[in-house]
Order: sequence, then structure tokens, then C-alpha cells
Amino acid sequence: MSVMRSKPPQRRLGSSGGGAGAAIEQDPSLRWGDVTGWGLARRAILAGGLALGIATAIPAAAQPGSTALTYRPIWPGAAPGGEKVTEAEQEIPRSPTGPKDDTAFLHVRTPTIAHVAPARPNGAAILLIPGGGYLRVAIGNGGRALLQFFADRGYHAYLLKYRLPGDPWAAGPDAPLQDAQRALRLIKEEAKGNGVAIDRIGVMGFSAGGHLAAMLAYRTDPTYTPVDAADAQPLGVRVAGLLYPVALMGAGGTHAGSERQLLGIDPPPELAQRYRTDARVTVVSPPTFIAHALDDKVVSADNGLSLLAALRKSKVPAEAYFPEIGGHGFGVLLDGQPAPWTNLFFAFAKRHGL
Repeated sequence: MSVMRSKPPQRRLGSSGGGAGAAIEQDPSLRWGDVTGWGLARRAILAGGLALGIATAIPAAAQPGSTALTYRPIWPGAAPGGEKVTEAEQEIPRSPTGPKDDTAFLHVRTPTIAHVAPARPNGAAILLIPGGGYLRVAIGNGGRALLQFFADRGYHAYLLKYRLPGDPWAAGPDAPLQDAQRALRLIKEEAKGNGVAIDRIGVMGFSAGGHLAAMLAYRTDPTYTPVDAADAQPLGVRVAGLLYPVALMGAGGTHAGSERQLLGIDPPPELAQRYRTDARVTVVSPPTFIAHALDDKVVSADNGLSLLAALRKSKVPAEAYFPEIGGHGFGVLLDGQPAPWTNLFFAFAKRHGL
């Protein structure tokens, strides 16, 4: 499905008027508003630059004490609707002073998933979606550890790298959702072989990834033409987890950077309404867990609160954790122990069949 922009495409990274570093410095959510502790080891293939149109899995250099992740392209060929996309995919440091493997991806051309299988499977799977303000995909350092955190609790854990709407994909703001829907269908296609029940697959998203996770959970309309047998799998998830999520568009509390990348500058009200995730909640939406710090200065807690209000209005099972202090981008560990929200989420997920 293609959605036309009503505004000219906004300036993207690498265009005149400021490069990647300038854009990131102007919006702190792009520097620190990503998921703390997200990350994937730098891929060996990136030593020579990322090749496009990769048809086989991409092995990653292992972090100390861990096995290598494998990155699998989610489309059998090029991602759909890329005829006008010319920018090369890039991997950049998230911070000039951070670890070398603490990186983010710009102009994603080859969407992928990484998968860590549990030693003691519980029959369920979860798709994890990182943030980055829709300007980049902020994988960061420690992604294998994050996937392992969920695998240690019995889940087949998957991580999505998705396309970005600032590039001229034919689907416009639905390009990231195409990748999320395709990834979900691939997980369902291989579920039986992994001992996963097809109706026990969830999604969790962080920051702008929380917006994408909510769109995946709350929208049931296919956004692309089927490309193979996997696309016969139904959409829909058992449980959604939304961590400090972007939700609002065209309203007070909107994360301006995400809105600008997704919809352009000053989108018309009807377009903004279409991409508000709280406006997508219905009585058939999946049970949803929300965690959002009240002192979040990057993505206002109004986003999480609006989602909770919409879920309550539609009588969708929901649970929320709104700590007084936490900021933006808190992770799964706090002082070396599982963060409080994690136990709440796992209990909620188990109660609702995930």
C-alpha cells in the first residue's frame, strides 16, 4: 500500500545543510533517545562497507564470550518500492565518544532480522524493534545480550532492522511497517519448526520503535503485495510491549523529530491522525504493556498516557509502569539486576498467553 506525502520530502542525512553529526546534535533523541543497552556486534562484512542486495545470511563478529549473531534479509530480493532510493546504507557511531561498536544505521536498504533461540523454550517468540526517531535504526552496543535476556526467559527472540521513511520508498510512511509485517510473517512461517505456537508471538518496541510496534499490533491491513508463501501467514500478535513509545502525531506531546521523518513538516490533521497509534486502538487490539518514565524529556510521557487511555476506553487488557524517574532509553538492567518493568512485563505476558 502506498501513502502519498502531502509535503515535500524533508531534508535527510547527508543532504546539504548538515550531515549526520549535525542532525544528531540538533535532536538529542537521536543521540541518547535510543534504547540503552541495545546493540549488535559490528558485522565483519562492514569492514569493507555494507553490500546491497545480500541474498544470504550475514554473520556478525561475536562479542566477547558470545556466539555470533546471524542477520537474515527479510525480503527474497530487494525491498519493495525502492526504485527511487539512491542513498547507500550507512553504519555510524551513535556518539563520537561511545564504544566503537555502539552504532546506528542510516538509509537502510536491506532490512534484516537476527534470532537467538532459547535453551529452554517456552513455546513463544518475541520481535524486538529498536528506535532512532525514524531517522536511523539505533542498534547500539549489547544487542546480543538483549536478545539473550529474552531467550534466557524461554523466548525465541528476534531483532528487526527496518527501512526508514525519510528515504523515497514508494510506501512512504508505511515502509517501516512493511518490514515489520514481513518479519512477523517470517517468524510465524518458521514457528512450527522452532516449537513456537503461531498464536504465541509478541512484539516489543522502544521509542520510535514503540510506534512501529504499536502499528504492527493495532493495524491488520496488509501494506505490501505478497512475495512468497510466508506472506500467507496472518498478521496479529498475542501481546504488545511498548517502552517509552512515540504515539502522538500532530498534537501536544508529539515527538517532533519522529513526526517530521515519518510525515514531513506540519502534516495535515487527517494524515497525523492516521499515524497516531492511540487512534488505532480498537476492542480487538492485543493486550498491551506500557513503560514510560514521567520525567522523560525526549518523548513525553503524554504519549504513553494517551495509549493507556485509548486502551482503557476500548476495554483492552493493559498494564502500565510510569516511574517518577527514569528518563528516556532505560534498558532491561538496573544496577546489574533486571529492571523493575521487566518482571512486570513477563508476568503480564504470561497472564495473556505469551
